[in-house]
Amino acid sequence: MGYHQIRIREQDIPKTAFRTSYGSYEYTVMSFGLVNAPPTFSRMMNFIFNAYTNDFVLVYLDDILVFSKNKEDHAKHLRLVLDKLREHQFYAKFSKCEFWLDE
Repeated sequence: MGYHQIRIREQDIPKTAFRTSYGSYEYTVMSFGLVNAPPTFSRMMNFIFNAYTNDFVLVYLDDILVFSKNKEDHAKHLRLVLDKLREHQFYAKFSKCEFWLDE
């Protein structure tokens, strides 16, 4: 999951321009180097998970922590989080995810 899934507003795209020996380029999606990327991403995640925050979800930078009292609740909570991501067209890269950790 990450910054590259958030589109940059059309009027702000020229502000991301950079030049290389191969030509000029502009970002159309948020990049790690943009000064407002971390707070924008954090604000988006907090908006998406507002209903779950502090009940069973904590968002820190680009990490989503799902916590539960038991395995049954955890399975439900994971499903809710993944469904919420899909609803907002965000997708987790499962190779970077860790599930069912005790601590």
